[in-house]
Amino acid sequence: MSRAVLGLGTNLGDRAENLRAALGALGRLPGTRVEAVSSVWQTAPFDVPDKQQDYWNICVSLETTLSPHALLGACLGVEAALGRVRRTYHGARVIDLDLLLYDGAAVQEKELTVPHPGMLERAFVLFPLSELFPERIACGLDFHNAPGFADGGSVLRLGPAKDLLS
Repeated sequence: MSRAVLGLGTNLGDRAENLRAALGALGRLPGTRVEAVSSVWQTAPFDVPDKQQDYWNICVSLETTLSPHALLGACLGVEAALGRVRRTYHGARVIDLDLLLYDGAAVQEKELTVPHPGMLERAFVLFPLSELFPERIACGLDFHNAPGFADGGSVLRLGPAKDLLS
């Protein structure tokens, strides 16, 4: 089994239900177990083309036998099953699942880049990620000095996922 870390975000519809449904779907993936879930964090939309509702974001640590490519495919399937439609770059979305990290994998291809590009600049990733990895090292990536921590005022911890998503 390998460890993978996903970032999940939603800003359309019932955000709690969207995250709950995505977590349930991840827990049903073959050879995959949800290991830990961060608190829910609220952030303003980042680099968006239109006015949007704030996002709810979490990070999830998984143990999986799926390869990075297979896990990405499964994440895209979960997004589609939950109603994600890709019309506009950085448009509002029912759910977004990003493969952030995968133990021992460094992939740089058109359809998959691991570690996820830009994650070190994004407070909405770093704060939930820090809850899962308080030592600020995840899957071999040291993110102690990530520049996105400087944007801490842009994120609001709403509370534990177990309370908000149950």
